[in-house]
Amino acid sequence: MPYYTYPYASQRTATVARNGMVATSQPLAAQAGLDILKKGGNAIDAAIATAACLTVVEPTSNGIGGDAFALVWTKDKQLHGLNASGPAPKSISIEKLKNQGHEKMPVTGWIPVTVPGVPAAWAALSERFGRLPLTEVLKPAIEYARNGYPLSPTLSKYWKRAYTAYKQRLQGPEFEEWFRVFAPNGKAPEIGEIWSSEDHANTLQEIAETKAESFYRGNLAEKIAAASTSAGGFLQKEDLESYQPEWVDPISVNYKGYDIWEIPPNGQGLVALMALNILKNDQFTHREDVRTVHLQLEAMKQAFTDGKEYITDPNMMKTRVADLLSEEYGKQCRDQIGETARVPEPGSLPKGGTVYLSTADGEGNMVSFIQSNYMGFGSGIVVPGTGIGMQNRGHDFSLDPEHQNALQPGKKTYHTIIPGFMTKDGQAVGPFGVMGGYMQPQGHFQVAMNMIDFGLNPQAALDAPRWQWIEGKKIEVEHSFPNHIIGQLVQKGHQISVSHDSGGFGRGQVIMRNPETGVLIGGTEHRTDGSIACY
Repeated sequence: MPYYTYPYASQRTATVARNGMVATSQPLAAQAGLDILKKGGNAIDAAIATAACLTVVEPTSNGIGGDAFALVWTKDKQLHGLNASGPAPKSISIEKLKNQGHEKMPVTGWIPVTVPGVPAAWAALSERFGRLPLTEVLKPAIEYARNGYPLSPTLSKYWKRAYTAYKQRLQGPEFEEWFRVFAPNGKAPEIGEIWSSEDHANTLQEIAETKAESFYRGNLAEKIAAASTSAGGFLQKEDLESYQPEWVDPISVNYKGYDIWEIPPNGQGLVALMALNILKNDQFTHREDVRTVHLQLEAMKQAFTDGKEYITDPNMMKTRVADLLSEEYGKQCRDQIGETARVPEPGSLPKGGTVYLSTADGEGNMVSFIQSNYMGFGSGIVVPGTGIGMQNRGHDFSLDPEHQNALQPGKKTYHTIIPGFMTKDGQAVGPFGVMGGYMQPQGHFQVAMNMIDFGLNPQAALDAPRWQWIEGKKIEVEHSFPNHIIGQLVQKGHQISVSHDSGGFGRGQVIMRNPETGVLIGGTEHRTDGSIACY
C-alpha cells in the first residue's frame, strides 16, 4: 500500500498526521469532528459529531430522517458493522398503493418514507464505543443549526438545483414545511449566505438529551407520526417504537493480499466485493489501459446484474452471500468476459445523494460512516416544527410482487449507501468510501484498485478520473478521462458519453494508517467541498 509515493498527477497531495484525522465533504463538519477528538473523544465520538454536523451543513445530501451504516475498527483489532437502515411501515402494501393508482413507488411525499435509522445509529455507536456524552458530541451541530453558517460553493449548487426541481414538482400542504425551512426567503440560499434552523437545533438537542429515545418513543416520534397521519402517510408511531439498529458481521473478499470489507445486504456493498472477486486473479500493470478498463466495466456490470437481482432485506434473500462471493462463482463470471462489451439485464440506475466520512484517532480506532436521505433532500417532507427532513428510501422497492425486492410491510429495501474498510493480515489499513447512489460500489471498486493494483496514495486514488456504468452498454466517463482509452473502448462496443459534471461520479474519503509508524494518511474529494481536519 503506497503511503507517501505520488505515482499519479493528483490535484492535491495526501494529508499526513499522527494524532487524529477526520475526512468528509464539508470543512465545518470535519473541524467539528476534530474538535471532539481534541476534547478527549475517540474516533467514534468524532464520527458521530461529524455526521450530526453534516445534517446541518450539508442538508442537500442527508438529514436526521435518513439511514446510516458504519464499520468500526476498535483498538483491540476488531471490526464491527452497524446497519441502521429502517423498514417499510407495517401498514403499507403493494395492494394499497395500486388501489391508489401507483404503478411504481413514488419519489416524493410520505409513501416512500421508511423508518429513519440515523438517530438510532448515533445513539448505538455512542453507547457501545463512545467516550464522551452524546450531549457533548452533538454540541457543534446544535450550535451551527442555531447560529447559522455560510453556504459553501458545491453545497449552494445542489441546494439551488433541488429548490428549482421541488418548486416544480412538490404540490400539496405536506411540502410547505420544506420550503419554509430550506427556502426561507422564497429561494435557495446563495454561496456565503447564512442559513440556520432553530427547529433543527432543538431536535438535535432533544436527541442528545434522550439518547434518541424521543425520536422513536417520545415527543419527536409523536410529531412524526402526527405529520404522517395528517397527510395520509403509512408511517405510524408503532413503526418508530419497534425500531432498533442491527449490529452485523461485515462481509469481505481477499483481493491480492488485502481484505476489503463491506456491510452485508440489504446494502449494495456486496456488488463491489463481487466485482473485485471476479478480477482478483488478473494482473494489471497500467491503470490507463484499455484492457484494464474493459475488464473493470465488464466485472462491474456482472456484479450489478446479480446485485439488483438478489439484494434485499437479508431475512428475505433467496441467495446466500457466501455463494455470490465464492471462488467458483467469481471464476465463472470471469470466464464469461470476452473482448467486447456485453448487455446486462438491470434497468436504469438513478443518481443519489449521500454523505460519507472517515475518522481515526491516535489510539487505533477508525470509523467508516455513511448516512443519507437519498436523492438529495429525500422525500421533500419536513416534519413541522422539527427540521427533520425525511428520506425516500422506499422508492427502491418494487411493486412487482414477484420481484425479490418487492414491497412488504416491515421489510427493508435494497440500500445504496455503503461504508468500506480495508485490512491486511489482521491489521487495519483504514476506512474508505465513495457516496453517490449506484455510483458507490463502482467508486469503491475503482478506488480500491487504484490503491492496490496501481500504487496510488489515498489522495491520488480519489483524484483519478472515474467511469460509471449506466445501463446496457452505456458508460459515462469524466471529462478528464483519457481520450485514447475512450476511443479504444468504443471499438470494443462500449457506448461512451463524456460528462462535464463530476457531481455524478461520487464523493470519496480515505484514511489509511501506516502499520509501521501509526501515521495517518488521508485523501478527500475534489469533486465537492472536501476537507480533512487533523492534528
